[in-house]
Amino acid sequence: MASSTSAGAGASGGLPPVMPSAVYRRPGDIGVEERPVPRPGPDQVLVEVAYCGICGSDLHIMIEGWGKPGSVGGHEFTGTVAAVGDDVTTWVPGDVVVCGPSPRCGECRRCREGKPSQCERRSAPVDGDTGGAFARYVLTGARSLLRLPEGMSPRVAALAEPLAVALHGITRSGIVPGDAAMVFGAGPIGALTIAALVAKDLGPVVVVEPGERRRQLAADLGAAEVLDPSQLETFPPWHPERLSPRAVDVVFECSGKKAAMEAGFNQLRRGGHLVLVGAGMEAPSFDPNRLILNELTVTGSFVYDADGFERALELLASGRLPVEVLIDPDDVSLEGLGEAMLSLAEGRIAGKVMVIPGAAPGRRVEGD
Repeated sequence: MASSTSAGAGASGGLPPVMPSAVYRRPGDIGVEERPVPRPGPDQVLVEVAYCGICGSDLHIMIEGWGKPGSVGGHEFTGTVAAVGDDVTTWVPGDVVVCGPSPRCGECRRCREGKPSQCERRSAPVDGDTGGAFARYVLTGARSLLRLPEGMSPRVAALAEPLAVALHGITRSGIVPGDAAMVFGAGPIGALTIAALVAKDLGPVVVVEPGERRRQLAADLGAAEVLDPSQLETFPPWHPERLSPRAVDVVFECSGKKAAMEAGFNQLRRGGHLVLVGAGMEAPSFDPNRLILNELTVTGSFVYDADGFERALELLASGRLPVEVLIDPDDVSLEGLGEAMLSLAEGRIAGKVMVIPGAAPGRRVEGD
């Protein structure tokens, strides 16, 4: 790999003209195509992707059809710097990196308050989308990368982005020791929320999940109790003060499903807090009298705390998270991405699936 810090030198040091990319065509149809290898602009970095996790939002985009045909997904990546722009001084080719948050403006009221997730300019070019990491190379801003912590596996570090999302939901909940928690959905973010709560000695944690494999995953992660949604009691509007016998202080809704949001609202104790972490297309209905009489709080949670990635990497390095349970043992190539996504969507795979864009077609069993 070239050692020069210029984009031109990086490109002339052996970058291929094209790269394989997993391209969204239509719902459930993902094909591998050759795309030009992008060259970094002045403040950009080109990263050769080592691992990229499949996120729930990738399933929305590529399986449920939220995406734009021709787009490339993937944002939970680690890799090696392949080339840098002319103005980049913080990275050189060969550096091993982890994806980080998109830079915010740092000047608006919310940024000054330490709430970058609510940057008032986040729809401006500061959020520019330069392409996805379900490809051999991904282009990103120099400020959107973190150095891989010494001794940490790139495969494990690829959990940093979704873990930062889970940690932000926990921050937004205001949960304290002694509070009981309930997590709806043991998908990628739900599983990391469970694992983080257990690692932080918060809970007990009850999990609500319809899928058998994910219920087992929740139990393996340390949930005190794992329930099917049919086991929950909900209440009609003429009983706004009746409380569930399983009522908890905090509910984390991580599935994005309307029914789960509504059921979660009904599982709160007086003064309880419902945090909506999962995104969905169907809007829930909440009984306002239940909300008023019991002084409930419903809160949204979007992306990360200001120091979310740093805290995620610190937690991953601590050894307190069972990464061998969280990550599915079978990594996939770009050619296997579509099948893996369908398996995740249908509940045949429970853990986080890692994609290796540089791998030959087919599956490999053992991660590093």
